[in-house]
Amino acid sequence: MMKLQSRFERAFFGAVLALALFALPATWALSPNGQIAAGPSASAASKMGPMDINTASVDQLRTLPGIGDTYAGRIVKGRPYTSKNQLVTKGILPKNVYSKVQGLIIASHVKK
Repeated sequence: MMKLQSRFERAFFGAVLALALFALPATWALSPNGQIAAGPSASAASKMGPMDINTASVDQLRTLPGIGDTYAGRIVKGRPYTSKNQLVTKGILPKNVYSKVQGLIIASHVKK
């Protein structure tokens, strides 16, 4: 009786796990730091390497997770940046949006 119950539990939990994995969107990917990066744009952005917020176009910035037309425009308008965290300190992005993109962006030194 014990072996039958154990087999049933393993089969049941295996089926639940398979169903849960199947239900995840196919566009989700793990970023290098192990966090889930949602959407194809997040994985595409990470494949190209970090995006420079001082030189990226509005269209390029919009490929970052959580960045739409408004935030992309604000980033461009607020240039130049000496560090990427200025997106938060200057009020360009809220902290929750910045946390989605901080691993995908850099702020290179602007040539004078």
